[in-house]
Amino acid sequence: MKWKSSLINHKPSTNNRLSLAGIIVALGVVYGDIGTSPMYTMAALISGNGGLQNISTDFILGSVSLIFWTLTIVTTTKYVLIALRADNHGEGGIFALYTLVRKKAKWLIIPAMIGGATFLADGMMTPAVTVTTAIEGLKGVTIFNSVWIHNQKTVILVTVIILSILFFIQRFGTEAIGRAFGPIMMLWFTCLALIGLYRLADDWSFLRALNPLYAVQTLFSPQNKNGLFILGSIFLATTGAEALYSDMGHVGRNNIYGSWPYVKICLLINYLGQAVWINQIKDQPLFQQMDGLNPFFAMIPSQFRLAMTFLAAMAAIIASQALISGSYTLVSEATKLKILPRLRMVYPTNFKGQLYIPAVNNIIWILCLGIVIFFQTSARMSAAYGLEITITMIMTTILLNAWLATSNFNKFFAKLIVIFFFSIETIFLITNSIKYLHGGYVTLGIALVIIMIMIIWHYGELLKNDNTFHREYVSLLAYKNQLKNLSQDQSMPLYATNLVYLTHVHNGYKIKKDILYSILDKRPKRAQVYWFVTVNVTDNPYTTAYSVDTYNTNYMVNVQLYLGFRMEQKVNLFLRQIINEMMIKGELPRQPQQYTTIPDRSVGDFTFVLIQEVLSPDTQLDNLKKNIIQARLWLQKYTVTPAIWFGLSYSDVIEERVPLALGRMRSDRLRLVKREPIINYTNDELDEDETDDD
Repeated sequence: MKWKSSLINHKPSTNNRLSLAGIIVALGVVYGDIGTSPMYTMAALISGNGGLQNISTDFILGSVSLIFWTLTIVTTTKYVLIALRADNHGEGGIFALYTLVRKKAKWLIIPAMIGGATFLADGMMTPAVTVTTAIEGLKGVTIFNSVWIHNQKTVILVTVIILSILFFIQRFGTEAIGRAFGPIMMLWFTCLALIGLYRLADDWSFLRALNPLYAVQTLFSPQNKNGLFILGSIFLATTGAEALYSDMGHVGRNNIYGSWPYVKICLLINYLGQAVWINQIKDQPLFQQMDGLNPFFAMIPSQFRLAMTFLAAMAAIIASQALISGSYTLVSEATKLKILPRLRMVYPTNFKGQLYIPAVNNIIWILCLGIVIFFQTSARMSAAYGLEITITMIMTTILLNAWLATSNFNKFFAKLIVIFFFSIETIFLITNSIKYLHGGYVTLGIALVIIMIMIIWHYGELLKNDNTFHREYVSLLAYKNQLKNLSQDQSMPLYATNLVYLTHVHNGYKIKKDILYSILDKRPKRAQVYWFVTVNVTDNPYTTAYSVDTYNTNYMVNVQLYLGFRMEQKVNLFLRQIINEMMIKGELPRQPQQYTTIPDRSVGDFTFVLIQEVLSPDTQLDNLKKNIIQARLWLQKYTVTPAIWFGLSYSDVIEERVPLALGRMRSDRLRLVKREPIINYTNDELDEDETDDD
């Protein structure tokens, strides 16, 4: 008997309805990274060009023009207008995009891996650079009649303390403080615009910076000492674009459409205000001699500077929180897609999407503190920031190309779009490559480590399950009679009422021979019902469905669970629902219990058997494949156990070790000799015996 159920607990996609409340939530969730860029982008441009003494009015106009058109081309056109349309049931991000196109070509896993790894690696710089920049704004500022932060060492200490507190509170959930993110960011963007407008009012002629001619002229002007490499600093203004796409599932596409124009206008006005202020003070010796000048804080009127600096610190913390939460989501998706190892996941609150991964939290925390201590200043961090995110953008473009090819877009127009963005982002990658020398090697090294882990985990799994390596698969149908006889054999003690194996059933009835060896040979395990459960991760993020096949028996059940890549894999809970539904339909007999605390209990006990594979020394593969499999098995020992991953923490779980024998087997056979073994028998004597026997 084979049938498929309706959804167990279908979780609808995020409400995509445009609303004022949705827009405010979007401001707090989506724009943290890109919204804090004005704190360091113009400072990086000035520093990169040799200081105020080397800045001209045309250079300032051109810089703002480049920022505006970068935000327009990359953020607005690519991400807001195009990428947001490539949603997977309301979910965005590089792995959600990959699930839309992975059936088109197997090699698309490569850009997904590279993009995910570089996004995680470069994103680790976000908390460090934003919080450090905000605290630097307090340096020398009088607070309650005294200066609290005198030097950079104090800045580093305060930054380390703030980041440590931020990462520490993740384990308790951030639902309560998360409600305040939207209004705070609304206030932040409004203040950005007001301060920018205050300075722009001194010289409205700077609005001419919106003319793209200034951007082009600056790229090739001798006043621009970096030439095309100025784009490395310009790119800082749009580093949050990828995060904007990744966070779509939290707020809905329409709320991003509704909020982005306001965000972009506020950012632009602030950049224009900074430009006017820089133009006014660029020739003043006092400012030219100032070490580490940051025009964002310096242009704020003195009576508002303290309040704005505290608001900047709040915005930096919100941007960091968005990065941390996004990292949890990204790792969770990669894990469900079998791209990263299984890690323990905690759901600290009932808030939708609230997730906490202790290992990821601790790793990012340590790396963020390491980045702060290593780079010391926000200027040095900015000089190294953005290299890997350009790689992420290129990988997203490659996946978008595959998605556009299967969508209703005009094919010629789609190719034109892809070529255009690929060319633009390649230029950004080339110009950002100089950041490798300024510390970009730190985040690049982190990205390479993550990519290596992904390769080992994903391809190790493929090699481990490759049928060409003589893995023995047998038919469940061939063992129906033996399983029936064993289940009814009263002379054997009852091992469990329901015996469950988590495995992969191929073609509806073929499983690894190890499973049946465990039931019949290793120690005969009598059960009323034998369950063979496969967990399938679907492209739909919130699928919760199942199908069953009883093979016309009442003692064998093949369960196929279909769970979305954002769903928790609570196998124990789902199985109990399935068995109740099957009993109601008459597919399985009731299992009344003589001894129980539950009145009229009709479902018996469950025992889960998990097979732990250990690479056999007899395996003979080429060194590369063998090393990948060994590395995967090694990683498996230090990640969350299958019992925890599949929601079996409080279930009766038995673990059995079996040898994993792949490839051509080495044959080590004893040779029979005609005389009794001698204690000090040598190989030469054995060879002589063989000659005599011949």
